Amino acid sequence: MENENIAVGLDIGTTKIVAMIGKKNEYGKLEILGVGKSKSLGVARGVVNNITQTIQSIQQAIQEAEINSGYKIKDVVVGIAGQHIRSIQHTDYISRHNPEEVIGGSDIQLLIDQVNKLAMLPGEEIIHVLPQEFKIDGQSEIKEPIGMYGGRLESSFHVVVGQASSIRNVGRCIQSSGIELSGLTLEPLASADAVLSQEEKEAGVALIDIGGGTTDLAIFKDGIIRHTAVIPFGGNVITDDIKEGCSIIEKQAELLKVKFGSAWPGENKDNEIVSIPGLRGREPKEISLKNLSKIIHARVVEIVDQVFTEVKAYGHEDPRKKLIAGIVLTGGGAQLKHIKQLVEYITGMDTRIGYPNEHLAGNSDEEISSPLYATAVGLVMKSIENKTQSAVRIDAIEQSKAPVYRPAVVQTPVYEAPEKVEEAEDHNANEKQNSTVNRIQRNFFDRYVDKIKDFLDNAE
Repeated sequence: MENENIAVGLDIGTTKIVAMIGKKNEYGKLEILGVGKSKSLGVARGVVNNITQTIQSIQQAIQEAEINSGYKIKDVVVGIAGQHIRSIQHTDYISRHNPEEVIGGSDIQLLIDQVNKLAMLPGEEIIHVLPQEFKIDGQSEIKEPIGMYGGRLESSFHVVVGQASSIRNVGRCIQSSGIELSGLTLEPLASADAVLSQEEKEAGVALIDIGGGTTDLAIFKDGIIRHTAVIPFGGNVITDDIKEGCSIIEKQAELLKVKFGSAWPGENKDNEIVSIPGLRGREPKEISLKNLSKIIHARVVEIVDQVFTEVKAYGHEDPRKKLIAGIVLTGGGAQLKHIKQLVEYITGMDTRIGYPNEHLAGNSDEEISSPLYATAVGLVMKSIENKTQSAVRIDAIEQSKAPVYRPAVVQTPVYEAPEKVEEAEDHNANEKQNSTVNRIQRNFFDRYVDKIKDFLDNAE
């Protein structure tokens, strides 16, 4: 049991935060041990804009995953997205001292390290350096250089770059939640791992992950990542349009979109109407489903157009770059009715909805194999690649009596009365030992907030 490779992925989305614990079963498939989900507060368009709220949401998701699985989480692989992500193509080479020596992993690592030193724009940081094709002494189109001989090793790279401050904020949120960060992965790459087959990557495919705040794109051809992009629009802008267009509150707009929404306006008859309860005793509102789908259609067309512009920028019309496997849609937005038909109509490319069941064990919960969880499943797969023990059985911790430091989960009302906090601590002696530091900080914080409150009361 000791060398069980337990992996944890944390998907910090704009609408939801998902913590997922999994391991590989004897058939090499991914077995999900527990999932925790919380409403994402403090994230907008894939970027953290309120650290305190994000920490609370992360802790909530992690606690739920721990309760469901019986494992204590130590570290996580996290997904990075947001409008600050961009990708560049770069070519670099190294000259080897001894061309008669076999090229090994250390040579490739040397080349990757060299690319990592590239000068970026101020405030930018390299997230991924992905080698594409290699060239040895002028011989091109080499996919696997290890084991070959040569003096000059050259490669084209796909370099993914992001805003350093945004990446650090994610790291801060995770460490403040009492867990370690074991890896960062670009979200479209994680989603691609979860929903695409190797054949599709070889044939050429564009993965479009429509999330709440962003739409991510990853293009593969000949099994190699060719293009990535993050577009700062997602399902939330559709909800906002419904809210404005129908003069209703956000919660109702989201429900309307999920239950009755369609991306194809010709679908609904003119007389199909939904009645929505009015606020505080006001008259109920009647909304025509035809109008609703017109609003949704207009926004989805805009999102798909932007993604298609990126696909064209990659150059899919060139016969050598043709995407034979077409488009795969995933993420929460892929559940919108008739979106597959609309995407096919706009792009003229074959389209399917991507479910992350390609690598999941057969007995997995149906909910997990929904497009909503594609990124989380992909992040767990990335965590498995790290071969770290990211979570430990809770009973194993109790046996070893090793105190595991974890800040107490802060519920939404951040400031509790001090006596309440003490009651909760007396309730569990072990917990008390684990969170001494945290308790001191919290009590100090409470007193500090009380001082500010007194000051404001007196000022009035």
